[in-house]
Amino acid sequence: MGFQPTDDQRALRRGVRELLEARCGRDEPRARGAGLDRALWRELGRAGFFSLRLPEAQGGAGLGLPEAALVFEEAGRVLLPGPLVATHLAAGAVPGAADGSAVVTRADGGLVPWLEEADVVLGDASGAVPVRSVDPLTPLHRLPPGPPGEPEPAAVLLTAAEQLGSAGRTLATAVRYAKEREQFGRPIGAFQAVKHLCAGMLVRTELARAAVYAAAVTADPVEIAGAKLLADEAAVQGARDCLQVHGGMGFTWEAEVHLHLKRAWVRAELGQPAARAEEALAAAL
Repeated sequence: MGFQPTDDQRALRRGVRELLEARCGRDEPRARGAGLDRALWRELGRAGFFSLRLPEAQGGAGLGLPEAALVFEEAGRVLLPGPLVATHLAAGAVPGAADGSAVVTRADGGLVPWLEEADVVLGDASGAVPVRSVDPLTPLHRLPPGPPGEPEPAAVLLTAAEQLGSAGRTLATAVRYAKEREQFGRPIGAFQAVKHLCAGMLVRTELARAAVYAAAVTADPVEIAGAKLLADEAAVQGARDCLQVHGGMGFTWEAEVHLHLKRAWVRAELGQPAARAEEALAAAL
């Protein structure tokens, strides 16, 4: 079985990457701050980011979950801000979500991201209070304690796809820096300890990639739970290792490495946190 993206899927991914890199360069997240860029949101809507899975009769592209996973992977690479998953899933059900004229968020477990920026809130967000987010570019509100609702599998998968994109970006960043930075007259990538860090990042990223892509094809909730676990690990540990390769430079505001770690921490608590994903996998055994 040749489990590879088709030519059309590769073209879709390439087009989305070009769009996002043009609008969300390396310095863009820091320059933007925690505010939501409505012009960018509408541009994403015009590009079909939110309407990707809507039927063509409703103005969408009529594509499926595998294509959406590729698109959200690219969003994770560039730290694209905003309640992307909630707005994407609301397309066709909430007026304005498909074309980007409305921002939709949802009560996700115990957290509600981008509550004050949202035009529509799905789920019960009553009693939510603002909290200091570990990610300065993702404002959060916390809900009062209560029984968690059932996660929507597509939301979990697309969050995992974002984590996968972040893991791929930190891997590439670490490898590039290891080739450029020199110590004792040699690139630091020549030292075994650095090689091991980068190799570990590659293994975790590719394992998560296979799991996310496979779960996008099957749409099986148990496989999606496993993909989320692996993608969370790849994103969080990959960003940690990338920081280790960079040393103190990675913690500076001018670097993007620490932003990937902080965003990965937040995403790990959205959709299906590790404890709940593990319970879903254990129940299926």
